[in-house]
Amino acid sequence: MKTVTNSLKILVLGVWCLVCVGCGGKSQTPTPEPTAPLPTAGIAAQQVAVLPLTLIIAEDSLRWGGLLGERRAALTKADSVLGSLLQARAPEVTWIPPDALRRAARRAPGIAPDPDQMGSAILLHPSKQSPEVVPDPLRSELRTLAALAGSGGGRYVLVPAGLVFRRTTGPADARLGGTAELTIVLADVRTGRVGFRTVARGEGDDPWTALTRAVKNLTPGLP
Repeated sequence: MKTVTNSLKILVLGVWCLVCVGCGGKSQTPTPEPTAPLPTAGIAAQQVAVLPLTLIIAEDSLRWGGLLGERRAALTKADSVLGSLLQARAPEVTWIPPDALRRAARRAPGIAPDPDQMGSAILLHPSKQSPEVVPDPLRSELRTLAALAGSGGGRYVLVPAGLVFRRTTGPADARLGGTAELTIVLADVRTGRVGFRTVARGEGDDPWTALTRAVKNLTPGLP
């Protein structure tokens, strides 16, 4: 357990930062930090629950409303993309998908929270606490759900806190698509601490290509 704890100590904050380059320290165009890879070595052979996504939004300028479709269907498809790629690209972790969490919640009505109604989007932006801690009641809900869903009571939960599609910026004559920004948080349900945070980014001509590339960036070094 010490190995796991040590591997998750450093908070990787996937937020926008201003890059200052010479010339009196003037701020240039805001540049996103690169996607940090999932620390799968620290959670290998462990059960990690994957919460369903509850927040998905796209900039109006993309005109991707028709491609995304109805909100519930879009959330379900995004969960499927994330879940299938995690299973395929990080099989060393025993991932507990959103559907398994839903079944666990239905078996314990009045005790387990509804995974689709939890306030996970509150983790979209990092808190100012150091170390960052998941606030209650979300913290206690995560602990309850992880205990009910896993056979051994998993310690970690992967939270896709929000998926935002933005118009890709570039040269005026370039063909522009969209950029998927998927905020990923890995939390320890026993302590409530956030051990890992990043924003996975990927570009594409449609939302699902962009999301697929974003998730693949969480596990680099593979096709």
